[in-house]
Amino acid sequence: MMKKIHVSDITQAVESLCIEANIVLGEDIRRSLREAIPKEDRALSKEVLKKLLENADIAYEEQIPICQDTGLAVVFVELGQEVYIEGGSLTEAIQRGVSQGYTRGYLRASAVADPIDRQNTGDNTPAVIHYDVQPGDRLTLTVAPKGFGSENMSALKMLTPADGLAGVERFVIETVRAAGPNPCPPLVVGVGVGGTMEKAALLAKYALTRDLGLPHGNPFWADEEQKLLTALNALGIGPAGLGGRTTALAVHIETYATHIAGLPVAVNIGCHVTRHRSATL
Repeated sequence: MMKKIHVSDITQAVESLCIEANIVLGEDIRRSLREAIPKEDRALSKEVLKKLLENADIAYEEQIPICQDTGLAVVFVELGQEVYIEGGSLTEAIQRGVSQGYTRGYLRASAVADPIDRQNTGDNTPAVIHYDVQPGDRLTLTVAPKGFGSENMSALKMLTPADGLAGVERFVIETVRAAGPNPCPPLVVGVGVGGTMEKAALLAKYALTRDLGLPHGNPFWADEEQKLLTALNALGIGPAGLGGRTTALAVHIETYATHIAGLPVAVNIGCHVTRHRSATL
């Protein structure tokens, strides 16, 4: 039996996720910010972290965005192959949900229809949608609004196999060092390793949707996440770029098979709110 999901339910879910992701700071981020405070030995660094938490509290209490940049809407869709979408187009339902969420939630419209003539679309559509067809009868939607203070600091490099793990590490560290205070640290750093050029970038983006504190399933890469986190925090960029021990809250790595002649690496930087909310229908 196919599970039927009506497009109206999808639109409603996406609308709610857009609003919630922009207003409610994830508990994993809250916890990490709280835990970072006693690790700082400078009063200014501690105060910045406290202000970030205070800002999140105000956003929740007053139901206003955590940040004025409510991001370009990125939607990850995990579609069970036993799901039947009825009543219309899945893509159109998602785009309608983003439009309604950003309009009804009074969230800033940041999307321009063309990258050169730059006319604002007025409702933050079109969203960037990534589809993944999986076994089963579930539809999981993850809305991850991406602000461009952090997105603009992201980078991709086509390394060679000879560069090896050391090359991957150097590129991640160099990217964060070059970003400095621009992406609003402390950061969540998504790293994609392998695949092709576009696959590495997608892996890095998807890595930002993983809850903080949830390590890579492969112990080798889980250790590498911690190694890179230590190296990034040793840079001393610190909260808000004002110096300190907490430049990054987490490093999340996702990997994929690649070509014998290649080693693509992408770094997608998330700011201190790194928003994402999911719902399963």
